[in-house]
Amino acid sequence: MSTATLNLAPKLSLVLKARELGIVIALALLVGVTAISNPRFLSGQSIRDILLGTAILAVLAVGQAIVVITRNIDLSVGSILGLSAFTVGTLLRDNPGLPVVVALLAGAGVGAVCGLANGALVQFGRIPALVVTLGTLYVIRGITYFWAGGQQVNADELPSGFLAFGNATLLGIPYLVWIALIVLIIAAVVLRNYRVGRELYAMGSSPQAATLAGIRVGRRTIAAFIVSGGLAGLGGVLFAARFGTIDAAAGTGLELNVVAAVVVGGVAVFGGSGSVWGAALGALLLTTIGSSLAVLEINQFWQQAIVGALILLAIGSDRLVAARMAAALKKRGSRVS
Repeated sequence: MSTATLNLAPKLSLVLKARELGIVIALALLVGVTAISNPRFLSGQSIRDILLGTAILAVLAVGQAIVVITRNIDLSVGSILGLSAFTVGTLLRDNPGLPVVVALLAGAGVGAVCGLANGALVQFGRIPALVVTLGTLYVIRGITYFWAGGQQVNADELPSGFLAFGNATLLGIPYLVWIALIVLIIAAVVLRNYRVGRELYAMGSSPQAATLAGIRVGRRTIAAFIVSGGLAGLGGVLFAARFGTIDAAAGTGLELNVVAAVVVGGVAVFGGSGSVWGAALGALLLTTIGSSLAVLEINQFWQQAIVGALILLAIGSDRLVAARMAAALKKRGSRVS
């Protein structure tokens, strides 16, 4: 990496931190305006619902962020969540004594297998991740619908211990939120402090340079998709624990919010930059927007419009930063020569 690029890296870091700070400010303004219009928005139950919704979305966003950092994308996460949720629901219905830990591992395992399939198709098939995961989105959803056969798993068929897990708290914070925090912290530490994390960023910045540097790009790409799939599967278990009733449509359309959370949170769609903390903040912002619109009795259509606008704004700002960095590098290069 050139000296000019190294000198510009702190500037890019400042831009990303500014994006995250902007999300915090937007959250504060959104909560303030909504609370003034309807004080019930800050009730204990409302905050709890926002945290639970954010927990599921954030778990998926962490996995998506890892994939996007490598300059790929995973559009199948909503379908993986649905398959995992239905698998675990069926498993618990047929085996009432199954421990919650086993359910969590089973859901994550189902997701990891789907992620492995995605990664293998991308790497060995040399097919763009956008095309692969768009295809597996429908394939996995079709498998779930075929398996369900129009049936659903109802809350009264699930073990009481599993449903209690979905509503239990520790220190006043729901278990589901604790799980999301653990996932977030582990991912953040690995990406920031370990070699594998640095290699993922290097792949996203320049796959060719990463290959020349001796990074096993193929293995890292497959591993990123496995992590994304595994976390989507884990999200399916959390979904089942929270809602109880599970059908083949679980998670439909969720991929849009997951991608939006990642992009709005400062993870560049062109790879190589961003953080899982930003992705989690993006998830919190989107969940809060949905709750605010419901409290303010505004048509939920506007939530989709807002999400789309936020994606376009984030991508536009990333392109602007990339163009400025490229211009600065070119200018500095001409001075050196």
